[in-house]
Amino acid sequence: MGLGRKLTVVAAAVPTLAALLAAPAGAAGIDWKPCPNATGVDCGTVTVPIDWANPSGGTIRLALARRKATDPAHRIGSVLMDPGGPGGEGAAEVQDGWSLSPAITARFDTVGFDPRGVGRSNPVRCGLDAVTAPEHQLPRAPREFRELAARNRALADSCAKSTGPLADHVDTASVARDIDAIRAALGESRLTYYGTSYGTLMGQEYAERYPDRVRAVVLDGTMDHSLRSTWEFLSSQTRATQEMFDQFAHWCATTSSCALHGQDVHALMASLYSRAERGQLSTPDDPLDPVAFLGMVTRNFYGPSWDQLATNLISLRDGKPAESAYGDITVPTSFASIFCSDWHLPISGFGELQTFRYSLAAIAPDVRFSPLAWKSATGCIGWPGAVRDPQRRPGFLGQAPVLLLNSRYDPATPYEWAQHVSRQTGARLLTYDGAGHGAYFKNSPCVVSTTDRFLIDGVLPGQGTHCAAVAPSGARSGGLSLFAAGPRATGQ
Repeated sequence: MGLGRKLTVVAAAVPTLAALLAAPAGAAGIDWKPCPNATGVDCGTVTVPIDWANPSGGTIRLALARRKATDPAHRIGSVLMDPGGPGGEGAAEVQDGWSLSPAITARFDTVGFDPRGVGRSNPVRCGLDAVTAPEHQLPRAPREFRELAARNRALADSCAKSTGPLADHVDTASVARDIDAIRAALGESRLTYYGTSYGTLMGQEYAERYPDRVRAVVLDGTMDHSLRSTWEFLSSQTRATQEMFDQFAHWCATTSSCALHGQDVHALMASLYSRAERGQLSTPDDPLDPVAFLGMVTRNFYGPSWDQLATNLISLRDGKPAESAYGDITVPTSFASIFCSDWHLPISGFGELQTFRYSLAAIAPDVRFSPLAWKSATGCIGWPGAVRDPQRRPGFLGQAPVLLLNSRYDPATPYEWAQHVSRQTGARLLTYDGAGHGAYFKNSPCVVSTTDRFLIDGVLPGQGTHCAAVAPSGARSGGLSLFAAGPRATGQ
């Protein structure tokens, strides 16, 4: 897992903050220049305050990348996109070719941005020693719990020292205000936005703060920022992770091409977890403790990639190193700084953490806990920074045109989160009845066409609309046609 990140300076003239915020909706405020490393992509920046409550107290530049609409004669405007994280780099993703369907790229400029503290937008920097310090993600005693808290405090202090004042202002409420500055700089009177995963929290907060400035917001893989307790957060993601494992086990039981077909997948999982606890599992890069082992398993849930997961489990069973738990994915150093600014998830001590662990194992006998939720929550133990944007009921309450997308089985943003947000706000929920993280990029023509119609024409699907599942990677679909079923409305 990489520890550093090469930063490239984005060359662009920057308008003054006062001019940017005062610009009328029709006045563009970005001096676009060709990106040096991406053909057909323009790069630029927008200047925003470090602290929106104190606009004169210093500024930062937000990095943007744009691919122009391919049918300029019928161009509608710009669609702003964020890939989530926290820590995902939208500008870099757009430079690498990330976009919605050809129907959208024809009518919209595709614009990605690196949120504050991320990528080329004044990234959060932390000392190498603090980042690589050992951490007891599964403390075995009160002493190790205290050491985890001390390690997190040292990391926060290092990030604050290396980053400067911005380290205390990377919360998502500030990002929502940044998005409005980007909208104004793009010359758009209203925002068209696609956000996935953590990017859905940005979209929710924008719609709450600026409902009259929303043209169309799509939230794919929906965060639920109304979860009040640590247990709600941990248990909901753990249930979703167990559901994903159950889907994998069912696929193996019913699919002859599964490398574990005819075998007891549940017993194998229990055996491997016990070996991880004893330090008897490894990848080519590192030993696998229980958190890393579950990370390797759940990484294959995102696609999902059932065939790869079966192969990995067999390799571990047979004493062969499996693929690296996280492959080439780099965990951004900004993750904890952002997450711990947005979530108040108190854990009083070792005893409460152990209670959570045993209680989670009771509701998820195969996976034991969600490694993503566990690492997120325990990463904030001892974190000294203020929670500037804590959980609350979403406030847009149907005032803005918002479409929620969610897979029925999603390990990172559980389906129950999307249902809860939909019930609280009245926002329409389009359900993809398959598995994996997010819904738009699951090769479902039903999801894509329904979403595109909303983005282009503003037409929302009926409440309770579902799209049929598409066979995941490694599955044998039995002749399933991707175009066989359109959206269907059911009771919810």
